[in-house]
Amino acid sequence: MEAKASSYSLNLPTLLRRRNSSPDVPEDVDYVMSHLNDPNWDLSTPPTASTETFAEKGQTSSWTDHSFRETETETASQFDSSRGATSRLDLREAKVQEFSTESPYAEVRAAVPNTDDPSIPVNTFRVWFLGIIISVVLSGLNHFFLGRYPSVAISALIAQLVALPAGKFLEWLLPTRKFNTFGFAWSFNPGPFSVKEHAVITIMANAVYTDVYSTSIFAAQRVWYNERPTVGYELLLTLSSQLIGYAWAGIARQFLIWPSSMIWPSALVSCALLNTLNRNWGKVETKHISREKFFLFVTIGSTLYYFIPGFLFTGLSIFSWVCWIAPENQTVNTLFGYNTGLGLGFLTFDWSMISWLGSPLVSPWWTEANVFVAFVIVYWIIAPAMYFSNVLFAKFMPISTSVAFDRTGMPYDITAVVDDNGFFDAEKYKAYSPLFMPTTLQLAYGTQFAMITAVVVHTFLWYRHDIVRQFRRSLRDEKDIHARLMMAYPEVPGWWYGALFIVAFVFGVVAIEIYPAQFPIWALIVSLVLGFVFVIPVGIIRAITNQLPAINVLAEFVGGYVLPGRPVGVMVFKTFGFVSMYQSLFFLNDLKIGHYMKIPPRIMFMAQVVASTLACFVCVGVQEWQFAHIEDYCMPSQKDGFTCNDISTFATASIIWGGIGPNRLFGIGAMYNWVLYFFLIGALLPIPFYFLAVRYPTSFWRYVNIPVCFAGLALLPPATGINYSAFTAVGAFFQWFMRRFHFGWWLRFNYILSAGLDIGVSLGLVLVFFCIQYPKGGVELNWWGNTVWQNTFDAMGMPALIPNGTFGPSEWS
Repeated sequence: MEAKASSYSLNLPTLLRRRNSSPDVPEDVDYVMSHLNDPNWDLSTPPTASTETFAEKGQTSSWTDHSFRETETETASQFDSSRGATSRLDLREAKVQEFSTESPYAEVRAAVPNTDDPSIPVNTFRVWFLGIIISVVLSGLNHFFLGRYPSVAISALIAQLVALPAGKFLEWLLPTRKFNTFGFAWSFNPGPFSVKEHAVITIMANAVYTDVYSTSIFAAQRVWYNERPTVGYELLLTLSSQLIGYAWAGIARQFLIWPSSMIWPSALVSCALLNTLNRNWGKVETKHISREKFFLFVTIGSTLYYFIPGFLFTGLSIFSWVCWIAPENQTVNTLFGYNTGLGLGFLTFDWSMISWLGSPLVSPWWTEANVFVAFVIVYWIIAPAMYFSNVLFAKFMPISTSVAFDRTGMPYDITAVVDDNGFFDAEKYKAYSPLFMPTTLQLAYGTQFAMITAVVVHTFLWYRHDIVRQFRRSLRDEKDIHARLMMAYPEVPGWWYGALFIVAFVFGVVAIEIYPAQFPIWALIVSLVLGFVFVIPVGIIRAITNQLPAINVLAEFVGGYVLPGRPVGVMVFKTFGFVSMYQSLFFLNDLKIGHYMKIPPRIMFMAQVVASTLACFVCVGVQEWQFAHIEDYCMPSQKDGFTCNDISTFATASIIWGGIGPNRLFGIGAMYNWVLYFFLIGALLPIPFYFLAVRYPTSFWRYVNIPVCFAGLALLPPATGINYSAFTAVGAFFQWFMRRFHFGWWLRFNYILSAGLDIGVSLGLVLVFFCIQYPKGGVELNWWGNTVWQNTFDAMGMPALIPNGTFGPSEWS
């Protein structure tokens, strides 16, 4: 004991470099270097040496030697955040010797208990009954309203909220009689509705609340290419593209799920809400406000408040007050506008604007700082310099919009450059116009090109040893408490994933063979390889930072080269190239929720596959019904607002990449050839920051993450500066200030606050839409607060220069 105690008298540098007693890395790697590639690990403070329990310290914030129980969570929440910095840091990092009984990450400890009861029923009638109903309703409603403007989307958080009282109702309603079927004993009502059942239903909702991507292809084929896809083709292509990525999770799970360093911040929000709702159901807490009551107050407040910026005073959402003062000053509107300007400023009073990039209460602060620094450099410094210098005719267009333009300054008309069969017509293109990109759209493509190479180089530099090591590891080799608890459940056999891949691949081949999709089988294979290669690199970024690098631009870029002149083929290539990767990551995110909530992996697998399969049939069926029964569906003049703006953007991208093609846009001698240099920039930038972090391992250099810098800019445009500045300001308050100086409050309420605000906005949006905007043509409130931001050059998209007929080159090919 004395020898052990004396080791803690070492100075900070020595203690930091001591060996990890329960390492996830080889024993000969020191403490600092073993966690250098994990920015969520706090190297600034040595692991606490105290052997006292939390209670013995009198709530001075050291974690106990035993499991993290509910009572200790409640005690931690009462921690006096005004105490000294040492106590705060002790609380924030678990002891090294406790890593086998508690997660070393405060974010995980704040949301997930480290206990489990394997006897709790999970595979129940209630799960499948509610899960299937919610999956069908959620996917159907979201797809139905996707094509309408203004649109409405019901988030998975709402489904999560509805599932608990529905489950409790079935607990009360269903008979408890037990049945024996082929030796299998079961019951409609095996006992109290559990948090695990709630988690599985939530996971099924997560799998379907985003729209089925391939339906955009079918709508574009009907409206813009005058084609009539068959239902069989639509179903097979949809099932293939939605499910084939799930198969890759079988390979990626050992890299992205089992290691404790892959924390998946987005999964923690779901876990925090699940635990809070179920732990406090029906309980009355008298000592202080419970997390359930806090969540209820936040949700109700957020819902009611949304009526103000969402309907009564929309100027609070688009709070571009500088433009209100000078509505017809083009320079002012270019710099300060929130619609087609750069959004200089930090003020908006609408949570949906603040959380446009995702909740700032979820992403780690260092991630948000990376994104904002990159944003300032690219969009608040480089973009205005290019625009006001009229680089590549920039002044003839708004500075920031996702729309491409022709040489008259009007939005590019894709129907003017395709023939009757949907193929690109070079002669029509020569007679019409080259394509011109606004400044921020050029930079958007450039930063996404840079992100692709940065992800590859960053992953090689930082994680090459981890990836090689994980190939040789199984779940039993993981030291994390949650991985050890999951060993109570049998893993999904690899052949399940393999069989799913074969079925989905066959569906894809049959679909493109029975219908002329301009898409040969070899292109399908190339697109799948492209998506598969990025699953683990992009997954690591997602799991650690909560940022999701987009490879859709790369898929379009490659598709344009391998399928020149085939816009429909490029749409299909893009779908398989990047949607398969995204589906894999969404599947893995839900697997991490199941990992944290201790859901048997085989039930997780079946729940997601069943829900996604149902969503494919529902979305295709809903779209077929819409085209058959809604007059002028997807037409600009549609009287009920079903104009399908997102489909228009999708179709435009298809002709840009599959028709005009990347060679005309970015090839040697092309107008935007300079954008290709971003591939080189992305490959080179991670290198110096890696060596700086290795040389100064406890400095801020280890937090510089170039892929995150570029990936965070993926929503620009249509996002503008206000979305980034407000996101960062709120993130700085909660993820840096509150976490650092009021850690007890942050530990107890942060993720619940995030979930409550998100759900409140979703509920408010639904109520405003169905109660005010939709019935009988809707109600409009025309007054200064709702029109002031619309009567500006920013809202109109006014360029700095009006072309005298045309602008740009006189010849093109």
